[in-house]
Amino acid sequence: MKYKYPNLCKPIKVGNVTFRNRMFSAPMGGTDITNDGCIGPKSTAFYELRARGGAGAVTVSECMVHPKTDGSHAYHLDTAILNSLAAATYTADAIRRHGAIPSLELSHSGMYAGTYMTDKNRQHSMNQWGPSDTVRPDGVQVKALTKELIDEIVEAYGNVAGLAKRAGFEMLMIHGGHGWLINQFLSPYFNKRTDEYGGSLENRCRFAIEVLKSVRKAVGPGFPIEFRLSGSELFEEGYDLEEGCRIAQQIEPYIDLLHVSAGTYQRGFGDTHPSMFKEHGCNVYLAAEIKKHVKIPVATLGGLNSPEQMEEIIASGKADVVYMARALLADPFLPRKVMANQDDEIVHCLRCFTCMAERAATSTRRCTVNPLIGREMEGVEIQPAPVKKKVLVAGGGPGGLYAAYTAARRGHQVILCEKSDALGGILKSEQAIPFKKEMYDLGQTYALLAQRAGVEIRLNTEVTREYVENEQADALIIAVGSRPLVPPIPGLDGDNVVIVNNYYLEKDKVSDQVVVFGGGLAGCECAIHLGMEGKQVHLVEMRDELAPDANVRHRPLLLAEIAKYVTVHTGYKGKQVTAEGIVCEDKDGKEHLVPGTTVICALGQRSRSDVTDSLREAAPYVAVIGDASRVSTITNAVYWGYHAALDI
Repeated sequence: MKYKYPNLCKPIKVGNVTFRNRMFSAPMGGTDITNDGCIGPKSTAFYELRARGGAGAVTVSECMVHPKTDGSHAYHLDTAILNSLAAATYTADAIRRHGAIPSLELSHSGMYAGTYMTDKNRQHSMNQWGPSDTVRPDGVQVKALTKELIDEIVEAYGNVAGLAKRAGFEMLMIHGGHGWLINQFLSPYFNKRTDEYGGSLENRCRFAIEVLKSVRKAVGPGFPIEFRLSGSELFEEGYDLEEGCRIAQQIEPYIDLLHVSAGTYQRGFGDTHPSMFKEHGCNVYLAAEIKKHVKIPVATLGGLNSPEQMEEIIASGKADVVYMARALLADPFLPRKVMANQDDEIVHCLRCFTCMAERAATSTRRCTVNPLIGREMEGVEIQPAPVKKKVLVAGGGPGGLYAAYTAARRGHQVILCEKSDALGGILKSEQAIPFKKEMYDLGQTYALLAQRAGVEIRLNTEVTREYVENEQADALIIAVGSRPLVPPIPGLDGDNVVIVNNYYLEKDKVSDQVVVFGGGLAGCECAIHLGMEGKQVHLVEMRDELAPDANVRHRPLLLAEIAKYVTVHTGYKGKQVTAEGIVCEDKDGKEHLVPGTTVICALGQRSRSDVTDSLREAAPYVAVIGDASRVSTITNAVYWGYHAALDI
């Protein structure tokens, strides 16, 4: 077989271990960490799915090595903790039995450790420890680690490394980036010490090198040790790429693979985890430059999800390995699809941060485009239906398409009817906004998967009760979506008004002076796009805050983009649309004209409840999903569609 992407599919040897390809699964935190720090069974299943999907390595994140000075609620590997070694062993085995190499990330949070899990009776337990005495931005006091505690931590890295090898992990990633303890020692911003661990570059690298020597002593020669380095801290007073190259050279003799990331978690979340507003692979330049200064293999990452781009990265010598995290949540089988030349079936990550926001909100995982994530133990295989039925799906948006795809994979006869002449539903409106194009592509990918699974697609076909009864469908999934909310405000039906859903069809109508009417997520993202195009953009919102419907990870990055490109008017109630803009009333009852010769109406969506109500009793089994049930998110539409199909 000839690989379409031969460099991605090529094995690589690191230390004495051969990896089946160059596509590695980056560290992602678990979700059912026990109170004493063991890996729970849901997390084991979470990591196993990426191994089943074909990744060359799967990295379990993150194992804290020294609970005495790091109270973070994360994994611990300690024989004094009941089931700790067993849980780690089961996880390593779950990864290895699918042909992937299990790797464990060893870390210490340093001054950013949590304290809520600590034992108040334990010495040092309630202190935050870092390289230097300081006060965190949130007011928490940080004490400088003593030489005795540094020695303890160095020894702890070795102890945990030895246990990890015993548990069956075949590579270790030492986390030296993103603002955690090792990075704090490397950084001139965090490290103000005047002893042998501070000052010069050599001194600031001393702690990292002592850790690596301790780990090597524990695991022996040939066992791959990987070091995760922020190539640049990307903020003033932190180290830059030039110094990142020098740090890499200092670390190189003690490691087998250098993993180059970017930024610090606390000061640049959007750098470490690139958002949809950044180019894919925006951090690759760091690895490419550092690779020129070292002889060992170098890994890169940063919003990568395109096989074409990743192939070019390796083929051109920018890096030897590519890491993916969110991309392998969206499609854990991305590596297998690449190796089978089926890359057109890859479901691409939207970089919407649903995965990380859900973890912050509920300590679980969800993925907008993959309903399996966080629920892997419920079964990742689609089971054939015991009785094959005729299933009619009304609506070709993301929920309807995924429902149809799932039902067809179970062996049902599936017909999907779409009232318009194209599939994708509300996702069609995203095709004209470059940083959201992957949302449009999602609808096209789901359509492809549904068709290949055997779904019959009928476009320009409206589903009525009579239609369902004539088809004699056994099951009906109602996924008719929502319609734009356009209140009876004078002038809102004028020729200078474009409904945000229709922007992709009418973008040529939009002038260089625009008022976006509505400051929810859709309005904000459209306003940012128009601002990026160089237009003068005003945004009118009746509430006091913008985008309350955006998740907690995406929203701060969204607001930062708004600040760059948009003039914002909150607390303004739109009264009338004119040829010159929108006449608004502020909280004091004063009127203001917000100028703009084009108005984008982005005032929200309303369920098509009239259609839904007319279809509720049309078949023996009826499920209502997505916006047709309740105006919500793509995440819920896909999740509800998946389970509606499983229930038939």
